[in-house]
Amino acid sequence: MYRIGELAKLAGVTPDTIRYYEKQQMMDHSVRTEGGFRLYTESDLQRLRFIRHGTQLGFTLEAIRELLSIRIDPEHHTCLESKSIVQARLHEVEARIAQLETMRRSLQRLNDTCCGTAHSSVYCSILEALEQGADTEPSGH
Repeated sequence: MYRIGELAKLAGVTPDTIRYYEKQQMMDHSVRTEGGFRLYTESDLQRLRFIRHGTQLGFTLEAIRELLSIRIDPEHHTCLESKSIVQARLHEVEARIAQLETMRRSLQRLNDTCCGTAHSSVYCSILEALEQGADTEPSGH
C-alpha cells in the first residue's frame, strides 16, 4: 500500500494531480489509515499510469474515462469502442499536424523574404509581408 506522496512519486505526478483525478471520479481512495491518510494499491498505481499515459497522448479526460471504463469492464465492451476513441484522437492530431505544416511553410516563406542583414527595419520585408497578410488573410489565420 502506498500513501499519496509515494504513489505520486512512482507515477511521476503530484499529489494534487491524484486528488484532481479523484474529484473527476477517475480514481478512488476508499482505503485509509487509522490516522485518515489515503492508502493506494498497486492497482491504483496502474490506473494512475494509465491516466497519465492517456493525458500524454492528448486524450481528453472524458476519453480517458471512457477508456478506463472499457478497461475495467472488458466483458461488456468491444475493441471497436477503444479503437474509435483512438481514431478520433488520431484524426485530431493529423489535422493539427496539417495546420502546423501550413504554418511552417508560411514562416519559411517569411524567413526566405528577409535578407537578414543589419540594415534598418524601416523597409523590413518580414514586417511588410505580415502587414499585407493581415489585410488579405481570412480571420482566424
